[in-house]
Amino acid sequence: MKTTLLQLSVTLTLIFGAVTTSYAQGIVGAWEGTLEAQGAKIPLVFEISMEGDAFSSTMDSPSQGAMGIPMDVTTFIDNILTLEFKQAGIKFVGTLENSTVTGTFYQGPNEMPLSLTKTVKTLPGNTALPTSDAELEQLANWDPVNYKYAVEDYFARPKARSFGFSPNGTYLSYREKDENKKNHVYVKNLKTEEVTQVIEEKEELIRGFGWANDNRLIYVMDKGGNEDYHLFAVNLDGSNQKELTPFEGVKVNILENLKEDKDHMIISMNKNNPQIFEPYKINIESGELEQLYKNDDAANPINSYVFDKDGKLRGFSKMRDGVYIDLYYTLDNENYAVKKELSWKDSFAILSFNYASSNPHEAYVLSNLNSDKTEIYLYDLKEDKVIKKLYANDNYDVSGMSLSEHRNHELDYFSYEGEKQNIIPVSDYYKKLHKKITSKFPDYSYSITDYTEDESKYLIFLQSDKLYGTYYAYDAKKDKFKLLYNLMPNLLENDMAEMRPISFKSRDGLTIHGYITLPKEAIDGKKVPVIVNPHGGPQGIRDSWGFNPEAQLFASRGYATLQVNFRISGGYGKEFLESGFKQIGRKAMDDVEDGLQYVIDQGWVDKDNAAIYGGSHGGYAVLRGLTKTPDLYACGVDYVGVSNIFTFFESFPEYWKPYREIVKEIWYDSDVPEEKAIMEEVSPVFQIEKIKKPLFVVQGANDPRVNIDESDQIVSALRNKGYDVPYMVKYDEGHGFAKEENSIALYRSMMGFYAKHLTKKFDQPIKD
Repeated sequence: MKTTLLQLSVTLTLIFGAVTTSYAQGIVGAWEGTLEAQGAKIPLVFEISMEGDAFSSTMDSPSQGAMGIPMDVTTFIDNILTLEFKQAGIKFVGTLENSTVTGTFYQGPNEMPLSLTKTVKTLPGNTALPTSDAELEQLANWDPVNYKYAVEDYFARPKARSFGFSPNGTYLSYREKDENKKNHVYVKNLKTEEVTQVIEEKEELIRGFGWANDNRLIYVMDKGGNEDYHLFAVNLDGSNQKELTPFEGVKVNILENLKEDKDHMIISMNKNNPQIFEPYKINIESGELEQLYKNDDAANPINSYVFDKDGKLRGFSKMRDGVYIDLYYTLDNENYAVKKELSWKDSFAILSFNYASSNPHEAYVLSNLNSDKTEIYLYDLKEDKVIKKLYANDNYDVSGMSLSEHRNHELDYFSYEGEKQNIIPVSDYYKKLHKKITSKFPDYSYSITDYTEDESKYLIFLQSDKLYGTYYAYDAKKDKFKLLYNLMPNLLENDMAEMRPISFKSRDGLTIHGYITLPKEAIDGKKVPVIVNPHGGPQGIRDSWGFNPEAQLFASRGYATLQVNFRISGGYGKEFLESGFKQIGRKAMDDVEDGLQYVIDQGWVDKDNAAIYGGSHGGYAVLRGLTKTPDLYACGVDYVGVSNIFTFFESFPEYWKPYREIVKEIWYDSDVPEEKAIMEEVSPVFQIEKIKKPLFVVQGANDPRVNIDESDQIVSALRNKGYDVPYMVKYDEGHGFAKEENSIALYRSMMGFYAKHLTKKFDQPIKD
């Protein structure tokens, strides 16, 4: 199997080489160079250290977010430096002359020249900019201490969560938090009640886990939020733990579980080229890989694969000229031919083959080729024609469906999201189950999060705008519901705020939907401060009804929360989606402003006390709002937001680069003079002089999507003009904070910021 440059692994014991100290000091330190491989330039940084007569080293690949990778051989003898990573077949040998190490980088049979020069290794971004912890604590202290619920009540992780049955129903897996806020994975034998810790969470977070088969679990981790996910597996008793994809700088996606082949699953990795993903069958015991198809056309890469339940590759979608997508399909499982030529804006997704049919080419398809809203069809892929339209909704995109493998792949239900999530039962079996659940829990939205292969046991998750979440177990044979776990019993439903769906007309006549979460003071007729919260994305993303910890925290302090599904949001059809293309920062922001005016007109909120807060695109919207309508908001909180569209495009992670032309059609194209001028107009960093109101900026240093430079730029520019801009940076986080302690620190400082600048009820911190 060919080994590529990016197969740089972790968790290996260091092997140290010996050397006399007379040579040592010249090689100790950080060394940087750029490797040219497969047409790409890949910066590398080696950090060499020495303890006694022994060397050790690590490697960084900053462009891929891979940092601190330990090399397992480091020697420096007679001015010759050797660095080796045996498992990945990687080796560097170079000679130190003056201040340069000149040598060769070996990777399997490949040899590439590489020169290293001495550098100073630093943390990401400008480390002089972040506000100190002491100053951020002082900011947090503006928030009063006499509220019934603290920030921790909303953002501490539940004691236990993420429950799931083993396929045969013998075991229950779940996460449980210890006193150090580490969330380990446990397995409980439902017959004996015996509990075993199977995965220990250490420094890096367990980003997700689940059952691969009845005896083995899989889980994924990255490094500090860099999103280069690695796949691991472990037996249900905690033994035979193995990293299945030990390739640094490589991201893993899980494609298929292969229930018909319980020792394997199908994944994709950007192992051979950082920009594109290829499919592999992986043995979950040994980690043995079999590449299933080559995705070797970097200019026109495959961006999705279609497998059947047996793991056969039946089709794939291949990009063409950056903005077109060709659907390839096979009739003989060997030769693939173009079945449809689509625009990237079209939806034609094969949800599942119809295994209940004698026609092997019959499939359930989600499509909007003949409609504004996505609809579900039964489709003949061989004949390329619709057999039957199965379900459509006049107002919303249909989002999914469910089949029962146990009942010969019977169609159970369709689903779509309107003001709330909606389930449309189809089969007689599911109609009865749906009625049982909705009759038992009439005031809640439900989802079936798991069930056993024989459908004898179900895990049902209940939620509402006022309920954080509760798990119930349903025994189908006994027809009994049992409370399994209340995730946040301390948050009493009667104390939580109401989230109301709203709709209004934009200034140019579009119908816009959204939500307003109202504290009790607003329900009682008082005009309250409001936090306007544009969502991320922005394309295809939307806000939803349900329990929102942020909105509930804000309501506990007397603030309403406004969430607007502005044009370009998903779920409302392609016309609505496309009406927001090339309107980011313009008409999309108009919709947010019109939503604010609507809730002001309803008498719910105080027009002079509106803040704006958001993450990712929502963070961009904060900065754009403070520059576009500088008198509209009292203050803003920018969380991992874009400040400069030009540099945002330049800092794309490698696997985003094939989609650059699509992003240009959604955002703007700097090669078009008129659009370049718009980019300058709507990039907040070029409109600094318009910002009049206080701003709080928050960033994860390892963010691969919105580089830390985006936040550094805006903070530096404002401070150069004399503004006091608190700036929180966490060096162990990426695109949004995942660690509990960091989330709590963020919201404590945020609530202090609002208390200081939004309500203006206080002229000094509440606590010293």
